[in-house]
Amino acid sequence: MDTQGQQNLWSYATRVGAVAGIALLYVGAVGMLAVFNARELVRDLIGLGQVLLVTPAFVAGLMIAQKAKSANKQGAWASVPASMWAGFLTALPSLLVLLLGQVIDYRSVFVSLNKDWTEVITLNQDNLFLGSSFLVLTLIIVAVLATLLSYLPMRLRQALTFGTMITLMIALFGETVTLILKENLSRDVMDMLFRRNTIKQLPFFILWVVAIGIGLIRAFYGERIRQNYLGLSPSTQKAGVRVWQSLIVAFLIALPWLIGRTLSDILVTVGIFILMGLGLNIAIGLAGLLDLGFVTNYAVGAYVLALLTTTSAMNVGGGAFNFWMVIPLAILLAMFTGFVFALPVLKMRGDYLAIATLGFGEIIGKLAISDWLKPYIGGAQGILFIPKPNFFGIELKNPEQLYYVVLGACILTVFVSIRLNNSRIGRQWMAIREDEDVAAAMGIDTARSKLLAFTLSAATGGLAGAIFAAKVGTVFPKSFVVLISINVLSLIIVGGMGSNLGIIIGALALIGLPELLREFSEFRWLLYGALLIFMMLRKPDGFVPSKIKQRETQNEGQVTQ
Repeated sequence: MDTQGQQNLWSYATRVGAVAGIALLYVGAVGMLAVFNARELVRDLIGLGQVLLVTPAFVAGLMIAQKAKSANKQGAWASVPASMWAGFLTALPSLLVLLLGQVIDYRSVFVSLNKDWTEVITLNQDNLFLGSSFLVLTLIIVAVLATLLSYLPMRLRQALTFGTMITLMIALFGETVTLILKENLSRDVMDMLFRRNTIKQLPFFILWVVAIGIGLIRAFYGERIRQNYLGLSPSTQKAGVRVWQSLIVAFLIALPWLIGRTLSDILVTVGIFILMGLGLNIAIGLAGLLDLGFVTNYAVGAYVLALLTTTSAMNVGGGAFNFWMVIPLAILLAMFTGFVFALPVLKMRGDYLAIATLGFGEIIGKLAISDWLKPYIGGAQGILFIPKPNFFGIELKNPEQLYYVVLGACILTVFVSIRLNNSRIGRQWMAIREDEDVAAAMGIDTARSKLLAFTLSAATGGLAGAIFAAKVGTVFPKSFVVLISINVLSLIIVGGMGSNLGIIIGALALIGLPELLREFSEFRWLLYGALLIFMMLRKPDGFVPSKIKQRETQNEGQVTQ
């Protein structure tokens, strides 16, 4: 590398190290380091706080390696000194604040920079100088290892990354893993693997080696297997697809009995949000209509089911209706609500449409809690005593049983969504999404198409609301705030607009994971925001974008170039 390139690399390392250092100090100042450190990943070896501690230095090392590769194709050693400098800068802000605390008492203002934070920063060393030295040395080593990892052969790097990530994820969700394994393994086996929901050291290292081995097989033979599959006849390929589909269906059917009641309850909640995401995806992902009032349809479905099935005095159906009879009515009334609310906003676009629909979401929440409708829907007291669904004399009161109701609804909605996506109206929606004026010039009735998008998207909102009411057995106005719409929109953005699989992944990430990590709930919105910023900067199309959206993005990039 020439002198100019070396100077640029050191300048880049300084910027990256400074940002990483500020980020490390920030997560400590808000209390994340101390709270996360309470969660052990590997018994008496690795804590989640320690992983968070080294993450900024690791990311800095990767970024420096990427920068060095773009300027120098010869090797890794030219970037190692720059990585060491970035690792030192990552530790510097936290060390300065730590030393400043010996002179100035700032803990009355920054309450999270307490003894617990000091223990994490100094790696549990009583001697301040020794702990500070260990921190600097650790972050320098981590930054260098990240840089050297980037220069490993691609397949080996992929295998190491895959194995480490899988193993850390299993360790992170140790409590969830133990809940699943308790259903299928004896207590003696569980004691060999875990202690107080934390994986032991030997099983962790064995799991890590096995995961790396699987990663190596995947890296070396994955493409060959794929090519062999593509070389098969179409009929054989279809038979293989059917086999995989059958295995997936069998797994989904057996899933609640494999994971137990607690996790099944979380899956039901995730499934409800998947339903709403699939519905909102029609308006946003296909038609490009930014609807922030989707919670309106959710509330209508819930209140319709509650009013017609409750066993309290508020029952307007006189006890003549059950869950299965009310579901179609809840869907139809939600669609009617979507139709009525769409009429005033048909000529609106972009931000104006978002603000108008946001207003509708606020209106439905205020109406639900108002004294005007209190005699009819209960006001702030809500509606109680909503019975569970009854299927051929079996009351579906357990999460394992309600799971099948949600699963059936999701499968049906995915099927309808796929059919709509490939239909003529689906292509009309996508044309409107790209350019409404051009779509109108091509002869598309944009008002009719948009009205249909709002109406059809409302159907799954009503269905999700009805299932939610049956699940919890009560309905209160506070359950239908605009934040519900924001959550559904976020899972579509994270998963991928226009992608059914992306919506499922987005719901698991934004709804399922926070439920599994409730001990970190105070940082939920901070992590939410950080994830959304990352998605906008690095993967604006989502984790699993639709194929059409991918082609559009690639074409835009080619035009820009």
